[in-house]
This record gives sequence, C-alpha cells and structure tokens, in this order.
Amino acid sequence: MAKTLRLILGDQLNYQHSWFQKVDESVTYLMMEMRQETDYVPHHIQKVVGFFLGMRNFSEELKSAGHQVLYFTLDHSENRQNLRDQLDFLISKEDFTRFEYQLPDEYRLDKILKDICEKLPVPSSFIDSEHFLTSRDFLKDFFKGKKTYLMETFYREMRRKYDILMDGKEPLTGQWNYDHDNRGALKDKKILKKALIRPKDVSEIVALLKKSGVKTIGSVDTEKFPWPTSRAESLEVLAYFCENLLPTFGLYQDALTTWDPYLFHSRLSFSMNSKMISPLEVVQTVEKYWYQHQDQISIAQVEGFIRQIIGWREYMRGVYWAKMPEFGEMNFFGHDRKLPEWFWTGKTKMNCLSQAIGQSLDLAYAHHIQRLMVTGNFALLAGIHPDEVDQWYLGIYIDAIEWVEITNTRGMSQFADGGIVGTKPYVSSANYIKKQGNYCTGCAYDSNKKTGHGACPFNSLYWHFYDRNREKLEKNPRIGMAYRTWDKMNNKTELLKQAELYLEQINDL
Repeated sequence: MAKTLRLILGDQLNYQHSWFQKVDESVTYLMMEMRQETDYVPHHIQKVVGFFLGMRNFSEELKSAGHQVLYFTLDHSENRQNLRDQLDFLISKEDFTRFEYQLPDEYRLDKILKDICEKLPVPSSFIDSEHFLTSRDFLKDFFKGKKTYLMETFYREMRRKYDILMDGKEPLTGQWNYDHDNRGALKDKKILKKALIRPKDVSEIVALLKKSGVKTIGSVDTEKFPWPTSRAESLEVLAYFCENLLPTFGLYQDALTTWDPYLFHSRLSFSMNSKMISPLEVVQTVEKYWYQHQDQISIAQVEGFIRQIIGWREYMRGVYWAKMPEFGEMNFFGHDRKLPEWFWTGKTKMNCLSQAIGQSLDLAYAHHIQRLMVTGNFALLAGIHPDEVDQWYLGIYIDAIEWVEITNTRGMSQFADGGIVGTKPYVSSANYIKKQGNYCTGCAYDSNKKTGHGACPFNSLYWHFYDRNREKLEKNPRIGMAYRTWDKMNNKTELLKQAELYLEQINDL
C-alpha cells in the first residue's frame, strides 16, 4: 500500500493549507523539535518556547481533525535531532513509499531538503506553503534589469493586485502613502492601552530545554508566556488590535518610550511568520474594520499598518529569494568590529540602547524603530560586522526567521547590501532618538552635547560614519546635505577624536 510522509516545519503551522482540507489515511504528517534548529544560532528562550508550543498545538489540531501525525518532542527516544537522519530512519522503519514537503522559507533549509531528497530511497515532491501574496521569484522578475528594488513601486503593485484601499486603479483619497503622518512622538501615556495577553504556563517546555542543554538567551516567565501560539489566539489578538489599537497605530508606530513596550503595535508578527494566520487575511480584516469605522479611524492609521505587511514584509521576502545566498555575505562598508558585550546584557549607560536591548531580552520583542534607529543605528555607526548583527537579530526576536531578518538587517539596517533594499543608510544622531520619545530622559549622556565628557556617543559617531565612508556615499543624491553640512563645520577634529575614543571604549559605554 502506498504510504506518504509529509513534513511540517515549525514555521508552517498553516491550518488553511490545501494539505489539510481532507483526511487521507495513506498520509502521515511529521513534526519535530530538533537540535538542528535550536542550535544553529543562540535563540531567545521565548522564541524556542513559542515555536515548540505552537507546533504542539498545531499537532493536536491536526489529530483532532482525524489526520495522522508523528510528533517527536525534543527528548523523544527516536528523535534523531536532524532532518536527514530522521527521514532515513522513518522511511525505513515505517515503509513509507513517498516523501513530500512544503517549500521552506529559509535558503538554508531549502538546500538541506533538496540535498536530502536527492538521496532518499523513495520519490519526493514539494508544494508551495500557500502563505505569501507572491511567489519566490515575483520580485526578481518584477524588477528585472534594475540594480535597486524600490519598495514603494512593489507596494503599489500589491495594492492594485489585491484591491487593497483602492478606488478602481487609483488609491483611495488619491494618496498612496501616509508615512509622513506615521511619525508622532507619544506625549500622553493616558492614551495607551494594554496588549491582549492570554498568559500560558510553559514550565514543562522550559524544563525540557534546560534538561536537554539547549543554550538560549533572554528570559521567560514560565507561568505567564505572553505570545499567541494557536490560530484561535492569533485571531483574537487581531480582533483586539482592530478594536483597540488601530485607531492610533499609524500615528505612533515610530514612537520610542519607556511607558509601554508594545504601544499600539499588533503583536502579530510571530503569528504570521509561523503561518498561524495569513498576511492577506490580516490585511483584509483590518481594511474591512476600517471601512466600517471610517468616522473613528483615519486612513493614515490603516495604510501605515497595511504597508508594513504587503509592503515591507512581502518585499523583504522577495529580496531574500532574489539575492540569496550572496546577500548573506554582503558587507558594503567592510565593517569588522565585534558586537559590544552589552548587546547580550543590556548593561550600557546609553539609556536608549539599555531600554531597547533590555526589552528585547525580557520580551523577545522590539518594534521596527527600536530595531532600526536604536540598536541597528548604533551598530552601523560603530562599524559592527554584519555577521555579528545578523546573529544577534536572528536569535533575539521571536519573529526572526532568516528570510525577513537578514534582509532587514544587512539591507535596511546596516546598508551592507550597498543599496538594494534602502536608497540610503538609516543613521541618525541623538536628535532623532530624542525627538521620537523619552529615551534620552535620565541618560548618563547628554543628547545635546557633541564632544567632551558626557557627550552622547550617537552625535560624534554619526559624523565619524559619514567621514570614513565619504568615498562610498558622497555621490548618493539623498546624502548630499549631510556632506555639505560636514564641510562647513569647524569642529571636525574634535568630533572625530571623540568618536575614536568611544570606539576604543565601546564595551564600557
């Protein structure tokens, strides 16, 4: 009798997939908690717990629907801890006659599975994961012949293709992008609303990780795990976002504050990246809610959210498959400095970095401006090697899977790709951080001071970055003003000396 073994990876928890629409007694689904996946970089403990709990919940859903599932916990006696050995073992033991898998989203796993299938003793095939709005090759074909990929062009195409916030072929209100309305600094903590959290006891999984010797970073409250780990929970978080957070999301999505870690963000990135819910259903749910409440919610709030998903998220995945594996080696500036030790502890006198890193270690979460304009900004100004930055971002965030992490890190954040993703490096002095919130309040460094004792490191490092990279950046049309300003400054020597001092003492900042 024909017997098919189908693999489900930890980020393929898509109950809406065509695989699961009918029960087939000849099909067995395989899910595994593997050291292969826990160990390739040090992950945040909440990230590992989140994936394991999500996988276990998904396995139970499949079983309840009548599907046959082989689930191997991390300590299962027959768990071979890597895909190759596990598949060889099961195909031999259970006499499977065919192997099938969904296309993985990471280049690393894609290569592993291709290599495995070439040597399997049974036929194999793959199917799309049926999650994204575009195919792997869409962006590459869309920008064929272009050296840079302009996200706004791609974003508009997605809006047209899926009829999102459109009036025929034109955008509603005649305006595509409300980015200028999405940069407010939060002034009043009274308008904040708590995130919807259904705390879960994860002490069993945490004990398993410790017993197995899995090395993790960060911390977890074993009795109050805060992340959605099922489709039902994810949909509940989505509904809560629409009803409570969407009305002020866009305005304050870039805010930096110590008052609340989540602000008005949806907390849905882990749910989407593990495929418990799809990007299109999230966007369409938000759009539908807005149409029903236009008198209470401005279009700027909704457009800002939708742009993050069908714009940036989908775009970054397209860049990944267009440019890997070469993208993972890019280092446009030739940066080679190691990541400061305090990136792993949060113990730095710079309050903005202490807040952003400390929150990341505590919650496995930081929003995009904390990642881009605080931790990423510092790493770029200080000349940290992109490999170091990659490893940190990939490990510390619960939503970090390489297809979305590396393109944001090497591309958007570190400009290591030389301009494929972004048209200029995203760097700033202390002025931007101060403008966006209260991170500079109570800091050991003075955000207004550029040189001398107590001067904010961002101020001198900002000009040091532009000075040392002048040959590479001077002709960029979006940077001309910075160099014209630099040329007129009369304290260049002091600024560069200050920056060099800080770089020498980087672990003590």
